[in-house]
Amino acid sequence: MKTIAGYPLANCLCGARRALLITLWQASANTAKIESKPPSLPPISDARPFRLAVKDNIATEGFPTQCASGILGQHASPFEATIVRQLRARGATVVGKTNMDEFGMGSHSVNSIHGPVRNPLALAGEEVSAGGSSGGSAVAVVLNDADIALGTDTGGSVRLPAAYTGIIGYKPSYGMLSRFGVVPYANSLDTVGLLARDVEFIRELVFDTRLYEEHDSNDPTSLSIETRQRCSMACPPTLPNLSQLTIGIPVEYNIDELDPSIRAAWVATASALESQGARLVPVSLPSTKEALCAYYILAPAEASSNLAKYDGVRYGVRGPGGDAAGETLYSEARGAGFGAEVKRRILLGTYSLSSEAMDNYFIQAQKIRRLIQQDFDRVFKLDNPLYEPRQFDLSEMSADTPLQDKQGPVQVDFLLSPTAPTYPPKLSDIQKRSSVDVYMNDVLTVPASLAGLPAISVPVKVDQSHQFPTGLQLIAQYWDDRRLLAMADRVVKLMAA
Repeated sequence: MKTIAGYPLANCLCGARRALLITLWQASANTAKIESKPPSLPPISDARPFRLAVKDNIATEGFPTQCASGILGQHASPFEATIVRQLRARGATVVGKTNMDEFGMGSHSVNSIHGPVRNPLALAGEEVSAGGSSGGSAVAVVLNDADIALGTDTGGSVRLPAAYTGIIGYKPSYGMLSRFGVVPYANSLDTVGLLARDVEFIRELVFDTRLYEEHDSNDPTSLSIETRQRCSMACPPTLPNLSQLTIGIPVEYNIDELDPSIRAAWVATASALESQGARLVPVSLPSTKEALCAYYILAPAEASSNLAKYDGVRYGVRGPGGDAAGETLYSEARGAGFGAEVKRRILLGTYSLSSEAMDNYFIQAQKIRRLIQQDFDRVFKLDNPLYEPRQFDLSEMSADTPLQDKQGPVQVDFLLSPTAPTYPPKLSDIQKRSSVDVYMNDVLTVPASLAGLPAISVPVKVDQSHQFPTGLQLIAQYWDDRRLLAMADRVVKLMAA
């Protein structure tokens, strides 16, 4: 029988789909590898049973946690991620771990020791990207191998696969869902996200079961109970009629690289909302053009620190040669265990944190990140509940920013934009692209990640002759997740009518 690091692969759905790596039927065989089993959380009353697929960088009892990396080829976590335990208590049965980009570093789920994830919407004989880095989770949902799947979103890794495969991809507000048990890529950006075929299931799971209220003391980025209550009081619990909503169209997101069919779907959706009474207005987020550069400085910098532990001593697979050859301790283990993209980002991050580059790169990127957050806070009607209300300073705005009145520019409830600038590319085309070209795929999802805001990708198909649906993104103010999900549900139903 085939194995992955000693784990049997009976009926593992690897083959052409490469979505689920280790399935439910192997769970009992792997339980012995878990050294200590955490106490189960008490079950939630009236929990609805459902099948859950888990991204391979989230620790899960009874399954290996490899992060699609050779350096963790034999790793079984001694504990289970809090989010998995929480969902088990809500009726989840884990059906498998899903393929991904190695350590979450990628936009197409091709940087994996298990091979690339292929989009099931592609025509027969075509090999098309499923998006990344949570591509396996998205495909597991599309193929009905799971009712809901866990992914992680650092710069768009839940929303991009959702857009490419025509499902729902939700990134909650940073700090809402626990990251304990998630193998970190970039701590200040990593967010556990959910993928499903409909919005309502996600809303029920997060809000009806009160998952959003649960603080995890094991996760230093998990908001405290008091902060959660304050944030919830600052955000309206229900969504009003469309006639009472203002939706912003960020002008900086209308980039030259945007596919004309995606732009047409964006315009059609905005027009449909306007026809139902919503107010549609253009808004400016001037720091957006710097967001991608800032992200690819900050994320690799954090990754270079997080991945330092994989040395073949504490974590990782040691090679057959001597680790101390040439007065180096673990060059062989890291060189053989990490893939090319991970090595590239470690080098980028290490350089930006060096004494020579810290001021010119890392510090400047942090300043840009703050400007991006301030841009979002200016355009939303709701104040950011994490900060004291801040009056507009018109001198800080671009001279061509349209103003509603003398007090400042128009403010909105939500932002509507495309999720990705193009439809999913062929895997053969991705191999021909430079790293910078591949990074451009994240240009529309990275700003919300840098600001820690909730965002969701929903599928829209205006042109029925087109092979793939268009992923459109809705962004809301921090902790306005409940209304964001309700708005996403309205958009899906409106465009399907």
